[in-house]
Amino acid sequence: MEDILNSAKLFKEDLYKQLARIGKCLSSDKRLEILNILTNGPKTVEKIATCTDMNIANVSRHLQILLDAKLVKFTKKGTFMIYSLADPEIIDFLSSLWRISEKQLPDINKMKDDFMNNLDDVHTLTMDEVMEKLNNSSMVLIDLRPKEEFEIEHIKGAISIPMEELDVLMRELPKDSEIIAYCRGPLCIYSALAAQKLQSEGFTAYRMVEGLNEWQEHFQ
Repeated sequence: MEDILNSAKLFKEDLYKQLARIGKCLSSDKRLEILNILTNGPKTVEKIATCTDMNIANVSRHLQILLDAKLVKFTKKGTFMIYSLADPEIIDFLSSLWRISEKQLPDINKMKDDFMNNLDDVHTLTMDEVMEKLNNSSMVLIDLRPKEEFEIEHIKGAISIPMEELDVLMRELPKDSEIIAYCRGPLCIYSALAAQKLQSEGFTAYRMVEGLNEWQEHFQ
């Protein structure tokens, strides 16, 4: 019996060591940012570096750790290495991590409140409210993500206006329609900044906190 108990103990220890590989991998804010970016589609190392304001060497080091934990995978296209999430379930895992963190860490809600308090009259719509407007009014839903992410997949009916092109492309938006902006999801603030910018230019504009992944999960 002692041998059986020792065997069970060793198995348990080895099992938790394996689980800890994921925990250790997620101990970096930059690796969490990389994973969040990849929820919106595959990226080259160079594109990840641009999105995260890191140099390529640092990005490559973080990606290697994510690879070792089997959280990402890569393919080669010519001389480029293109990274993506290793499994779609990782999106659900990251969403759960965000919800738990938001619930358990008061600092997160304080940061969100402080940020929104600095924006004048920016109104947030729920996904259900956005869907209702999509069905019942002449509103325009704009996707602020990079164009390549929009082309991979987007909310039905949305148009692509990348954040960096907003100043130019908003001239093509109808002033008599309501504008609703969305971006990469709860960790992205572009939707709030875009709504404020549009309002300052005379548009009736709103933001949606959630992104494509949350939308698909909500309406599946």
